[in-house]
Amino acid sequence: MSRISQHLSQAKASGKKILVAYIVNGDPYPQATLTTMHAMVEQGVDVIELGVPFSDPMAEGPVIQKGHERALEHGISLKGTLELVREFRKTNDTTPVVLMGYANPVERFGYAEFALAASGAGVDGLLTVDLPPEEVSVLKSELDSCGLDNIFLLAPTTTLERAKKVAAHASGFLYYVSLKGVTGAGHLDVDAVKTKLAEFGQLTDLPVCVGFGIKDPQTAKAVSALADGVVIGSVLVDKMGAMADKTADEIAAAVGDIVSGIRVAIDSI
Repeated sequence: MSRISQHLSQAKASGKKILVAYIVNGDPYPQATLTTMHAMVEQGVDVIELGVPFSDPMAEGPVIQKGHERALEHGISLKGTLELVREFRKTNDTTPVVLMGYANPVERFGYAEFALAASGAGVDGLLTVDLPPEEVSVLKSELDSCGLDNIFLLAPTTTLERAKKVAAHASGFLYYVSLKGVTGAGHLDVDAVKTKLAEFGQLTDLPVCVGFGIKDPQTAKAVSALADGVVIGSVLVDKMGAMADKTADEIAAAVGDIVSGIRVAIDSI
């Protein structure tokens, strides 16, 4: 059983809601990322989604796009992100880490080479935003051989037939995009989320975590009452970008405060 599966299965069995937090490696500057990762864990994050900086992050809204731009200005790459995870593992060998990014850097790295390098660095899973299930078989084979989970997105527009295909390829957990649009968008319809989760829940035993549009404890609480957990990202990246002139410890503390508030909210259900 993978680190993700073990950690999330235990959480689900105990009734604990899962908190997944996304930040971009190297944003707003490289020294801040590792410190922030540890601070998020201390405040209750269950899974870290580490964004791999990319020049065309098509699924991202303006906030996270700027985070990618800031990281790229520092020359952060996929290889550098693997090295960061390796450093994180020196003092944390329990918290799952998922790399979230786009297919191009992984393809250039080489699927087999990437899977081996990621596993060796301590990565637990990969979420490739722009790689559909019809094109994932080769990569999935390499990930499977190295014990890495393949995380997939489901959207409000995903049909049940397509969701079945996605669920068949997925492992670890499923990430449900709560609204039509990019990361950080508004207009979250909790009733619509409830309806779709009821449909998708019949297709898989994997935990389903909901992201996009979750910006505060109130929204997180409302959504986590319906799902196995929530994903927060834009609110953290926005805070980090606004503190680019602060020390790594100050950035980590501010992000930790946001995480703590959401952790308390979803634990109160």
